[in-house]
Parts: sequence; C-alpha cells; structure tokens
Amino acid sequence: MAVETADDRAIFIGVDDFGVAATYNGGTINGIFDNDFVEVDAGGGVGFALQQPRFVCRTAAVSTAAEGDTITISAVAYTMRIVQDDGTGMTTLVLEKQ
Repeated sequence: MAVETADDRAIFIGVDDFGVAATYNGGTINGIFDNDFVEVDAGGGVGFALQQPRFVCRTAAVSTAAEGDTITISAVAYTMRIVQDDGTGMTTLVLEKQ
C-alpha cells in the first residue's frame, strides 16, 4: 500500500487550506506559492535580500513544464527558471516575475 497517493497530494495543495490556484497551459492547477526573501552574499561582507518566488505543485500537473514557460499566480505572470521534480510526485517551480 502506498504511503502517499495522488489524492493525498491534492489535499495538501487544496485551495481550502494552503494552496492557491494558478493558470498554466490554459488550465488551472493548485499549488503552494511562497515568495520569501533570501539573503544573497555578493562577496562584499554585506548581504542583501531578494525575493525568490516558488510554486510547489503535483508533478502530473506540470509534467511537460520547461524552463521559460509562463505561469500566472494571483494575476501576476512568472517565468519558470528551474523545474525541480523531487521524485515523490511533487515539483517545485522556481519563478521569476515578468
């Protein structure tokens, strides 16, 4: 028996809890959107912060995703810069605001 199923993953990213809806390839997919600040060290001893938007969703929803694709979250368009399939049925999209 599988420890985690596709239905389990769908519950985790549901819009009734932590998830948000996004538009990708003409359809709607759910995922968890984070736009945290990350400190960057430019080598000068003083770091600075940049936002690093990420969207975690089911791999099946973005199985054809590629760097350069566009996804819209909360009416903001983002370009996918990194597509990270974690091998458990979830994928993290590292995004850049257009």
